[in-house]
Amino acid sequence: MPITHSPASDRKYWDEALETQSRADWDALKLRLLQAHLAHAYAHSPYYRASFDAAGVHPEQVRSLADIRRFPFIDKKILRDRQIAVPPFGDLVAVPERDIVYISASSGSTGVPTASPFTAGDFADWIDYEARQFWSSGLRPEDRYCHSLNFSLFVGGPCVLGAQKLGALSIHAGTVPSERLLAIAGQFGATAIWTTPSYAWYLGETAIKEGIDPKKDLSIRRIFVAGEPGGSIPETRQRIEALWGASVYDYYGLSDIFGACAGMCEEKHGLHWAEDHILVEVLDPESGEPVAEGERGELVLTTLKKSARPMIRFRTGDIVSFTGEPCACGRTAQRMLGTHGRLDDMLIIKGVNIFPSDVEAIARKDRELTGEYRLVVERENHLDILTVEVERAAADASQDAALAERFAGHLKSVTGISARVTILPPDALPRATHKAKRVEDRRSGVWG
Repeated sequence: MPITHSPASDRKYWDEALETQSRADWDALKLRLLQAHLAHAYAHSPYYRASFDAAGVHPEQVRSLADIRRFPFIDKKILRDRQIAVPPFGDLVAVPERDIVYISASSGSTGVPTASPFTAGDFADWIDYEARQFWSSGLRPEDRYCHSLNFSLFVGGPCVLGAQKLGALSIHAGTVPSERLLAIAGQFGATAIWTTPSYAWYLGETAIKEGIDPKKDLSIRRIFVAGEPGGSIPETRQRIEALWGASVYDYYGLSDIFGACAGMCEEKHGLHWAEDHILVEVLDPESGEPVAEGERGELVLTTLKKSARPMIRFRTGDIVSFTGEPCACGRTAQRMLGTHGRLDDMLIIKGVNIFPSDVEAIARKDRELTGEYRLVVERENHLDILTVEVERAAADASQDAALAERFAGHLKSVTGISARVTILPPDALPRATHKAKRVEDRRSGVWG
């Protein structure tokens, strides 16, 4: 990435003309980008050409942003199935492999990682947006930014380059043990950090146990959080802020687009969408019709620039609400008011997504287990803890410890999740004749 010069620290905006343009100008920009992007997808992606033809739609028919609703949806299952059918990236990809310079990946419902490819241009666009979003949250070149997200294929890893691009001293800490992270933050005088909401709380409590006062002994004054619903819940942010004496900013992203495609400005009244990179729809999950401002609906995203793998009407499964009211910061991009829940029963444990079917694939593959299972989620010390209950096939309990260890290892390798595993005797779990209840959520007030 070429060296760039960040704006002067006293400037309010990263790109003032873009960030403060009128809503009419935003819509005109998005329409131009959408028309070109759909044409690119149709011309270069075998999947999209076949999909558009089957639906009887063509990029040349798009005359307004509302015309996107004529195009078919895609979802995680389609991504996963097409990747399996046409390895390694699937036939949604619209560039030659030689143009792909980076991939992130996320685990699908079968545990098969779904890759998200980037060209050099895609990657540069992503990092420039990260810098812009960090700037809107108050990060400046004089800051010392500690990045404590996983770097292993996780799309949140490279977001640290956004902090570097705006000129902040960036510390690539990654997921080191809490005591080590606190030592790094203290040694280098970190003024900002990015992690998950639950870990931000846990890290603060760990500091206190270690005899460190986060408000007095550390210099962290900005905490960026993502990966869990808690960052959208004001009560959660306020408790973290009181613990650290720092300001908390919620970000939203997904590997299928890029690291953060929405985030809070310093006003912290919702998350500004990256409207020059994504076309946002908030739809009634049943009818597919747009919901009114302030009402809840499913978030559906269409990329506007990502050339490696365009995402046309991607159903995220997230239930959100939005506002188009002007923000006091002066930025005019629409804002997401928070993630209220999910359509499916996906769990987010310590910032990592896991589905019950991930567990099912493992439980039913092991012939020493009955194949029945249950996921129990509890909150301990402000962290979400997952326990997986499975049944042994034999009456003899002498091998329970070995079974639990093996299952936990398989789960970790497939999903990246560390979980407690409880081995139960045969028929200990309830059976269902229709849809089984696989998740027991013992947390309270998590989704708000």
